[in-house]
Amino acid sequence: MAGSVFDSQVYGGLFSSGEASRLFSDSAEVRAMLLVEGALAKAQGEAGVIPQESAAAIGRAVVEIAVDPGVLKQPAVQNGVPVPGLVAAFREEMKAPEHAQFVHWGATSQDIMDSALMLRLRQVLALVEADVNTAVKALGKLAKAHAELPMPARTYGQHATPTSFGAVAAGWGAPLLDLLEELPAMRQSCLVVSLSGAAGTSSALGAKAAEVRAAMAKGLALQDPGRSWHTDRTPVLRIADWLLRVTLAFGKIGEDSTALAQTGIQEILLGGAGASSTMPQKQNPVAPSVLAALARQSSGLFAVLQGASMQQHQRDGAAWFTEWMCLPQIVLGAASAAKTGKELCTGLAPNPEAMSAALSGGLGMIHAEALSFALAEKMPRPDAQAAVKALCQEAQSGKTPLPELVKRDYPDLDTEALFDPAQQMGRAPWDALQFARQAEELGNG
Repeated sequence: MAGSVFDSQVYGGLFSSGEASRLFSDSAEVRAMLLVEGALAKAQGEAGVIPQESAAAIGRAVVEIAVDPGVLKQPAVQNGVPVPGLVAAFREEMKAPEHAQFVHWGATSQDIMDSALMLRLRQVLALVEADVNTAVKALGKLAKAHAELPMPARTYGQHATPTSFGAVAAGWGAPLLDLLEELPAMRQSCLVVSLSGAAGTSSALGAKAAEVRAAMAKGLALQDPGRSWHTDRTPVLRIADWLLRVTLAFGKIGEDSTALAQTGIQEILLGGAGASSTMPQKQNPVAPSVLAALARQSSGLFAVLQGASMQQHQRDGAAWFTEWMCLPQIVLGAASAAKTGKELCTGLAPNPEAMSAALSGGLGMIHAEALSFALAEKMPRPDAQAAVKALCQEAQSGKTPLPELVKRDYPDLDTEALFDPAQQMGRAPWDALQFARQAEELGNG
């Protein structure tokens, strides 16, 4: 088995992260770091920190020169980071030592790597956003179409009270919609440039440090944090947290879909399912299982990432290295979850017949709560609850439908309305339609 399912030739399709996998390759990181070096030189040239002619030469070179990631392997071993090797290789390829000497002027490796990371995270967020958007629209259509379709709600795996499939779809989509609404503010506050020098003081850039950082941020279309954040990993953590919550939201859909599609329930139909190697009758819930697995993996990795955010002094190699190992997996996990979840949501459909059978197949006891409140109008609430519990026990022991027992003991109650799932869904239809409207507005925007 490969070291990562996202890079595997065997499992890569099952856990496909789409275009995001390209952004978290060695080549993409090298390309992004060179772009940062070019933006740094341009900003320094404009501020008079380095010669304008050299800045222009460096800017041209970062577009023209490609550095093979393979040549950075040994320098990374020696230095603990790839940037010294990258700068050396880039200077050599420039063939202009009078200009090449100004590459990486006043920056430290972490400035380049963190800024390059933000460039790639920005693109990943756009990819994930697009897939989440599609999933929300698909769930909105389900919520609208099936707002009035009754089905059993379940707590602790058991029937609770009636709900609607539209409300279930809305419950799946609401966290995703919230995540989309959070995204603009997070981009503004977390997609930041880094330029703080060796120890976070920007001493090598002198009085022009803030000016250069602001110009560099503008050149890269990132935000200027106005400070050093080498050991304050809040921007990275907040982005990772957002991506984790995307993965968890789709994981919830995966868990519920697996349960609702299982033998004996089968209240939803999956758009695609997998075959068993030995049992021809099976249609395995592959996509829901992928979503649940991704959520579990990312949850564990995020806990490690949080621990790594507690960094010593002005640079912490071990903590930073830990981030390198965890963050890409969290990012690719979210991209994979969004891609898989989008496809699942667009293919899901309810099975009304199974839902109706489930509602009527439990001797009517799914309406026990509604019955207790109806009886509470005639007697104290504790007495009503005790009476309903006794009726449920009798129904179970005698296999007698609860409505029959209610007609016997309380003939004045409107059992037709009381035991009609369509009239006992509470706010479920309203919740479904409310979410559907929000999803439609998202589409119009």
